[in-house]
Amino acid sequence: MKLGKVEFCHFLQILALFLCLSGMNQAELSRSRSKPYFQSGRTRTKRSWVWNQFFVLEEYMGTDPLYVGKLHSDVDKGDGSIKYILSGEGASSIFIIDENTGDIHATKRLDREEQAYYTLRAQALDRLTNKPVEPESEFVIKIQDINDNEPKFLDGPYTAGVPEMSPVGTSVVQVTATDADDPTYGNSARVVYSILQGQPYFSVEPKTGVIKTALPNMDREAKDQYLLVIQAKDMVGQNGGLSGTTSVTVTLTDVNDNPPRFPRRSYQYNVPESLPVASVVARIKAADADVGPNAEMEYKIVDGDGLGVFKISVDKDTQEGIITIQKELDFEAKTSYTLRIEAANMHVDPRFLSLGPFSDMTTVKIIVEDVDEPPVFTSRLYSMVVSEAAKVGTIIGTVAAHDPDASNSPVRYSIDRNTDLERYFNIDANSGVITTAKSLDRETNAVHNITVLAMESQNPAQIGRGYVAITILDINDNAPEFAMEYETTVCENAQPGQVIQKISAIDKDDPPNGHQFYFSLTAEAANNHNFTLQDNKDNTATVLTRRNGFRRQEQSVFYLPIFIVDSGSPSLSSTNTLTIRVCDCDADGIAQTCNAEAYILPAGLSTGALIAILACVLTLLVLVLLIVTMRRRKKEPLIFDEERDIRENIVRYDDEGGGEEDTEAFDMAALRNLNVIRDTKARRDVTPEIQFLSRPTFKSIPDNVIFREFIWERLKEADVDPCAPPYDSLQTYAFEGNGSVAESLSSLDSISSNSDQNYDYLSDWGPRFKRLADMYGTGTDCLYS
Repeated sequence: MKLGKVEFCHFLQILALFLCLSGMNQAELSRSRSKPYFQSGRTRTKRSWVWNQFFVLEEYMGTDPLYVGKLHSDVDKGDGSIKYILSGEGASSIFIIDENTGDIHATKRLDREEQAYYTLRAQALDRLTNKPVEPESEFVIKIQDINDNEPKFLDGPYTAGVPEMSPVGTSVVQVTATDADDPTYGNSARVVYSILQGQPYFSVEPKTGVIKTALPNMDREAKDQYLLVIQAKDMVGQNGGLSGTTSVTVTLTDVNDNPPRFPRRSYQYNVPESLPVASVVARIKAADADVGPNAEMEYKIVDGDGLGVFKISVDKDTQEGIITIQKELDFEAKTSYTLRIEAANMHVDPRFLSLGPFSDMTTVKIIVEDVDEPPVFTSRLYSMVVSEAAKVGTIIGTVAAHDPDASNSPVRYSIDRNTDLERYFNIDANSGVITTAKSLDRETNAVHNITVLAMESQNPAQIGRGYVAITILDINDNAPEFAMEYETTVCENAQPGQVIQKISAIDKDDPPNGHQFYFSLTAEAANNHNFTLQDNKDNTATVLTRRNGFRRQEQSVFYLPIFIVDSGSPSLSSTNTLTIRVCDCDADGIAQTCNAEAYILPAGLSTGALIAILACVLTLLVLVLLIVTMRRRKKEPLIFDEERDIRENIVRYDDEGGGEEDTEAFDMAALRNLNVIRDTKARRDVTPEIQFLSRPTFKSIPDNVIFREFIWERLKEADVDPCAPPYDSLQTYAFEGNGSVAESLSSLDSISSNSDQNYDYLSDWGPRFKRLADMYGTGTDCLYS
């Protein structure tokens, strides 16, 4: 049988491994025949164990235990007197030993990647005494590796990026595969790399796993992403080796290799002349195949007749050029504008300047459309002045507006009354003259801001607005007065010439040169012996005492009239009264008590104590009044039996009666006899006119009279019935009248008729019909016989 090249290689590998293991696994125990020697009284015996490592192949798949090696001691004569024991890692569970022969076997499949070696201890014992005949020794069983693990990319799959247009050989990314096999034995862990998918664009270094570009000028705009499949194979890539793969996603990153280009050479836009300033007229965009910062552009107007009227800016999000208005458009002044606009990349890569200029030009024409515009005032704000003394109808000023359109329609004026609620001003509708409509007061409102409306006569919907600020000029129409309410006191022990108060004045007017006030006492108070006034010439005055010895018992309050004059033209004056109280002061001149009544108070009680007593008395009075009021508000109940209050109640009966056993429903006699006597009870909320009503005997009269009398009787009964509600209510009476020619058809009245019908058979129907039998039977127990 001929072997192929692959099979022959495998056969040689297995044969070499077998020979190696056979030589290593014959570890024998040999006794050294050297005689013991003595030193310093101590005897040292040379060990007789000689060890080599045991080797065993991993992943053994046989059914029988795998032979590992043999232990033997030269003490063992082969007569069975020696037994061998094994301890340590895996003893008994993985490795077993024949205690007679010393043969070691592996009972389980071993994996070097899980554990590469096992450390065990062996000992030879005398079978009879179970004592060691040799010292315990340690040995190692190493697991021999085979190629049973494929390479793995622990960090895969990979993603990487490389700039577009990169030269050949540019490094992209490095991939790494690991093999769990023993790197020190054979080629099981020696890995080589190859590319399975991604050629001819990329290549990989077989030994290092570095991926590089293999083609020049790869364009992101043509294809921006590539998927590579990289293989790692052990056994140095030879046949029979194991392999693993991973994917690598390579993205071409952008570079600025595309200049901006306008899709059109010219653009045209129409805009109304009424478009406000800062409004957007148009958006234009130059196309750029690049992305991100490489596609960022700037726009500018390089030429044209609209340089001062329009401006262009860039939208950072969309990279559009936004054309906006800088000045108001006027169709009557100019009907069109032409702009020359340039777009250029902001970040140019010098490597690609050979591709051409990274900018482009286009032309934008803007057509201004005519619209019907509202009237325009000659000024945005009019400033006018008028004296507050101006009479009604005084002319303040004039506003003017015109229609800017070619039609030049006449304009009518009016005031927006929302800005002149009090209607202080009027305006002439044709001329725009503003006049006063009411008397003005600067102190109430110093400046009036009004809005004037200008309306086209031909198109009233077109309204222009002008703003007018009317300043009211001041006149001296307000007299001066005290700046505040003064609380002035003088001590009983005050000395003549002592200052007790400094006063000042205010004036609502606003003279151009400021206020100047003059203070003096009135003619009546000029010669008083108590106080004097000194003008300080600085819009203030000082009040001084003229004497000493003020006493509260004699006079506790003084009233000092002070005359104040302003410097207006004409000047105005006023008399203001200063109230001065006489007080008891301490040594520092601080007022302690200013009430004259304090002298007549009892000596034992202070003012605070009297106030507390008075408060207690008032509290008691309030409590008494509350108790009396609450008792008066309590009333007796209107009805004796409150449980029988049936106002606004609805009682529903969903049964057909309980037969003869039901005696609680209602009294049938009340329906048959109109003259049932009720117990009359006195009501407390009304005074009845009739305390006892007799039941009249009904005669044969028409039914309507019977019904009227019947209802009248029930009404009077309800008036005196304490159980009836004390308010209007609806009373329902089951009365059909009497005296009918056909008489009653009800069986309830059959007992009073001369009917020949016999109801004695009801007694035979059982106890349920006993009640009916008693009512309609002919026996002596009949209820109504």
